[in-house]
Amino acid sequence: MDWDLEVDPYDPLGTPDESISIYGTPYWARMNDRDKGELRKHFASWQFSQFLHGEQGAMVCAARIVESVPDLDAKLYSATQTMDEARHAEIYARFLHEKIGMLYPVNDNLQSLLGDTLRDSRWDMPYLGMQVLIEGLALAAFGMIRDTTDKPLPKQILAYVMQDEARHVAFGRMALRDYYKQLTDAELREREEFVIEGCYLMRDRLRGVEVLENFGIPKAEAEEYSERSEFLALFRQLLFSRIVPCVKDIGLWGKRLQQAYVDMGVFDMGNSNLDLLMAQDEELAEQLDAERFAAEEKARVAEVEEAINAGAES
Repeated sequence: MDWDLEVDPYDPLGTPDESISIYGTPYWARMNDRDKGELRKHFASWQFSQFLHGEQGAMVCAARIVESVPDLDAKLYSATQTMDEARHAEIYARFLHEKIGMLYPVNDNLQSLLGDTLRDSRWDMPYLGMQVLIEGLALAAFGMIRDTTDKPLPKQILAYVMQDEARHVAFGRMALRDYYKQLTDAELREREEFVIEGCYLMRDRLRGVEVLENFGIPKAEAEEYSERSEFLALFRQLLFSRIVPCVKDIGLWGKRLQQAYVDMGVFDMGNSNLDLLMAQDEELAEQLDAERFAAEEKARVAEVEEAINAGAES
């Protein structure tokens, strides 16, 4: 990571005004440029703080998988994932502390899903809660910000973290797909209920109501603005682009689960090409690497040529 890159804390992501849920409302009209910058800072802090808390939870879940998963290969892989998640948490914490200067507490819905995931004694539930739900939703959120921000440092952070997360989700898919073929209908329905509850928690996590409350907007109004925002409605829908096809792929696709996705307006996401999305995540990170290496090589060539010219002149 190039931590020397400057970040404007009052416009850390460069995302459009339309992405803010109170855009176009009387509250927005009364704000001056300084107030709007402060609001952008809070929203970016809130988003990246939830990423941080999610990574901290992922680290604990991965460590839990090392302890509970039955085969050695899975234990070894989960140990490497624990290290990945620790690195991600460190990166997000550094970005928040050094570049934005503000940290938000964990959202109640995210904390609830993390608690449900960690309390279950069955080895597959941390996989399902973390690798499929939380990681899947995080990948979609990371990707949307990665593809809309024009700021180089957050783009680097998100691209490189997504490169790791794509591997984690792929491993979870393989492990659960094989295991769920062995379960009874009753056991599968129990896991589908967990997915339904988790998806509603994740959907409701993404409103940013806490931010608006800090700016004096009553909670009921903040929730209403968040629900009416066209940008956030699209954002919430796209967030399930990784979860729905993954859930379908691992064999959880009962009628009640399908109806829940219809009610959320994300059922059609089940036809998304998950492998293609993951491959694109890998390619974008590799492209950043290639651009960085090319710039470093160019600078090194210029340095050598300058030294040769200086020697010739002397």
